Amino acid sequence: MGEIGESGPQPSFPSCVQESVTAAASLERDAELMLRVRDGCTVSFQLLLERHRSPVIHFLYRMVQNQAVAEELAQDVFLRVYRSRATYEPSAKFTTWLFRIATHRALNYIRDERHEKGQQSLDDEVAGGIAWQVVDKQSSVEQKLVKDVRMQEVRNAIQALPAKQKAAVLMHKYQELDYSQIAGALDCSESAVKSLLFRAYESLRARLAHLDGTR
Repeated sequence: MGEIGESGPQPSFPSCVQESVTAAASLERDAELMLRVRDGCTVSFQLLLERHRSPVIHFLYRMVQNQAVAEELAQDVFLRVYRSRATYEPSAKFTTWLFRIATHRALNYIRDERHEKGQQSLDDEVAGGIAWQVVDKQSSVEQKLVKDVRMQEVRNAIQALPAKQKAAVLMHKYQELDYSQIAGALDCSESAVKSLLFRAYESLRARLAHLDGTR
């Protein structure tokens, strides 16, 4: 039986797909994939979309409290990413750049809504919820009701924060971005981020202090 040599037939794949697979194995695969997008590989953009669409929608939903709007804003965010492909440079983490675009879109939406309709109501029903809860495997019906009330209070407290403080908290607590990434997303210094988070968490502690007795 003859050996298969290197000159034998090889499977044929688009070059951008092969490059995308290689990029996905690297530590900075998002930046590498975006560089492939810059070079014209649409498959790499699809990979980025699949990786980051859900986190971006969740972040935007928590900012605007409207699922349809969050999905519409996310579509615009990725459209802006794609349109910016020709000028992309990996000077910062891809996620920092991505969340900077998402944050700007969310803040602009909130500002426009407040200008047109005044302060948005916090009474809209929340689908999915925010994951600030401690799992209790043997919760009684009463305990579950108490937990639901507490969760709604937390959501309302976060929604009541100034827009930039809310964005900083969501990126810090739920997206697990570090100070430098949040600073990049908000176009401010790390010290400004720390100040935003300090004021936000102080406000949340003050507003939610009454919940200590309902645990």
